[in-house]
Amino acid sequence: MRIFVTGGSGWIGSAVIPELVAHGHSVLALARSDASAAAVEAGGAEALRGDLVDTGLLRSATAESEAVIHLAYRHDLGQAGGAEADARAIEAFTETAAGSGTRILVTGATISVPGRAATEEDELVPAGPVAARTANLRNALAAARSGAPVSLVMIPRTVHGTGERHGFIPQLIARARATGVSAYVGDGSNRWPAVHIADAATLYRLAVESAPAGSVLNAVGEEGVRVRDIAETIGRRLGIPAEPRPAAELGMPLGAVLAGDMPASSALTRRLLGWTPTHPGLLEDIGLGHYFE
Repeated sequence: MRIFVTGGSGWIGSAVIPELVAHGHSVLALARSDASAAAVEAGGAEALRGDLVDTGLLRSATAESEAVIHLAYRHDLGQAGGAEADARAIEAFTETAAGSGTRILVTGATISVPGRAATEEDELVPAGPVAARTANLRNALAAARSGAPVSLVMIPRTVHGTGERHGFIPQLIARARATGVSAYVGDGSNRWPAVHIADAATLYRLAVESAPAGSVLNAVGEEGVRVRDIAETIGRRLGIPAEPRPAAELGMPLGAVLAGDMPASSALTRRLLGWTPTHPGLLEDIGLGHYFE
């Protein structure tokens, strides 16, 4: 299958491209810079120089492909600009794919539901700072109902593994080193969903190969890891205490994320695609030591 990938040089894309290539797919990856082009080519993809805001280029690449995996997001354009660019990109993919059979995977983030683990069947409600991005996901699903074979892949807050440098775990470790305390909020019983990067890449491959149109897939390897357990694991590696701190002291968005209880289930995803995560869980992965090198 010929697959067009956006965001291929990012953390998740850098694992997805080799996974696709290893299973016989050819990959065309959007690259906004020479460095991005070199990164996707190193993973086995053909680089397409261009930008996510060039919807004409996106339409052409989609028309020449059998599937699209949309991972990119232009954070540098600001909250409104990034959401607008994402909306136009999704529109370009879905309009081009309608009636053609070209599969489209759009990436989102797992949601939170008060009092229980979120599931793939929960409604996506546009609210708060991510309202515009959530509206884009809803529009993608609406396109699926209109004939475009679109599915959503919802990524948890932590996608961990060797080489992660910019997510919440590296941020927690950097703060712990700077302050001498591995922090959590409240009693630390609130939970994060997590997935190993290699397991996430496998799910993207399975999804692009066989996910039904309109499906919502949760790329969750662990439903909910206690934040206090994360802090204590980091503290043990650094030889410092794990202690509670006010969310405001940790700043945004880290404090808010640490304070939130956001477990998410992938039971339906596993049954639908036969996906079985096999790589280390979050606490084991932190304990391996590569985050501290």
